[in-house]
Amino acid sequence: MKKLSLRTRVLTGTVAAGALAAGTFGAVSANAATPAAAPTAVTADAANTNTNTTQSTHLTIEAATKAARAALDAAEKENQRVSVAVVDRNGNTLVTLRGDGSGPQSYESAEKKAYTAVSWNAPTSVLAGRLANAPTLKDIPGTLFLAGGAPVTAKGAPIAGIGVAGAPSGDLDEKFAQAGAATLGK
Repeated sequence: MKKLSLRTRVLTGTVAAGALAAGTFGAVSANAATPAAAPTAVTADAANTNTNTTQSTHLTIEAATKAARAALDAAEKENQRVSVAVVDRNGNTLVTLRGDGSGPQSYESAEKKAYTAVSWNAPTSVLAGRLANAPTLKDIPGTLFLAGGAPVTAKGAPIAGIGVAGAPSGDLDEKFAQAGAATLGK
């Protein structure tokens, strides 16, 4: 067998390495271009028997807007300048309406009242009464224990909260929030 020169060995090694690299690159490229298999669909029967998941009801944006508008309309009929907020079950703001002439503090107060109402599934006027026995409740971030918040429920569970702020009394704020909540039962 003939001995190959250094130049031939280097050239042969380079060509072999290039071929190996091209093959590897092609395999990686082909693998990247191949779509992953779609996950298997879970049937309704399987979902119903899974004890690791739960289903919940959520208020639609249309329903939240309807409730907010009804609360603001109720306030405007009594010449009150308020802000209205509707939050979902998790306390995330869905809709806010700032009525003409409402005070700058009313916007944030309405959101906090709505959050408080849905968090405890109770009107905020009732919750304000609980402060006598548990004064540290007011220290929970994002809450406001003043009348003006109303919970919205479905199937006995809270799904939203409506908060109204800006009227001269919390009783009026809560009356308007209840008017908003009442439209969702229709």
